[in-house]
Amino acid sequence: MATKRGHGQTVGPTGRQTPRARLERTLTAAWLTHGPLACALWPLSVIYRALLALRGLFPAAAKRLPVPVIVIGNVVAGGAGKTPVTLAVARHLQARGWHPGILARGYGRDNDGVRLVMPADDPRAVGDEPLLLAQASGAPVAVDRARAQAGRSLLAEHPGINVLICDDGLQHRRLARDVTICVFDARGLGNGWLLPAGPLREPWPRPVDLVLGTEGPAALPPSPGTPAFAAQRRLADRARRADGAQTPLAELRGRPLTALAGIARPQAFFDMLRAAGLTLAHTVALPDHDDLENAARALDPRATLICTEKDAVKLWRWRPDAWAAPLALDVPAEFWNALDARLAACGGNTE
Repeated sequence: MATKRGHGQTVGPTGRQTPRARLERTLTAAWLTHGPLACALWPLSVIYRALLALRGLFPAAAKRLPVPVIVIGNVVAGGAGKTPVTLAVARHLQARGWHPGILARGYGRDNDGVRLVMPADDPRAVGDEPLLLAQASGAPVAVDRARAQAGRSLLAEHPGINVLICDDGLQHRRLARDVTICVFDARGLGNGWLLPAGPLREPWPRPVDLVLGTEGPAALPPSPGTPAFAAQRRLADRARRADGAQTPLAELRGRPLTALAGIARPQAFFDMLRAAGLTLAHTVALPDHDDLENAARALDPRATLICTEKDAVKLWRWRPDAWAAPLALDVPAEFWNALDARLAACGGNTE
């Protein structure tokens, strides 16, 4: 069973953090300030910047697909809420009469090449986030490192698709895009330095069409000339199990829960659960995209589990009784208006 040790530190079921998890948390903390570790890594960030500049001298040829392409990504390493934004965009487009398809890399899957994602797929074969998107949106989803190839395969299989959404493709330059959305969470730009001294994958500002903060306006960075909007990420009102059963989140109050999160910022999820009035007797913080098998086998079978939706698609293989607490994203109408206007400018239509 996982335990909690001093000052909110979370450890895995073995009673200690894995080396990978410890490294992730150490770097995430260092990237918020110009402290000793960040300063020690700063010379490496200079080399990284030079490599980015060199890459820019030899741009890859971007392949254009026959339908508008929306790319949703970020410039900060780690999760900033790209997948919830992708899901929200897909649902908005569906409500507007579009027929979207979704492209993703399929991070963490155990195979290569294009694969169309089915809602009943094994997450090890397609990746946890693509599987969640397929289940939650009902839209066709394809995964491949080469997003253009994934797009062509998806369009061939589903010729009714008239817009494609690429989850996490801001730095993937081989796919031409019509709308780019850059997502930020509460970290903003962190300490403003490039990897590995800071969290930035590339310098900011950079050209994008829209900026969206997923945790309010406080950390939205300056984006001269680019419309920026503040959404609010929160827990949905109901949790669900593998069998489809649902319960109001409020019904779980008063029960000692074991919360599990294998995401970029597990503590953010735990904080949201506590803010909802839930009692966390134990927390299990794991690295992003962890396959959860070892964690699931080590958990107390009597514990009442709660986890993120992304974790649930993996955890349910062993613990179908676990409650998944979906994230909801409250997006301002002005953002949707701006997105619709940009799609209209592409010449797309919903017929």
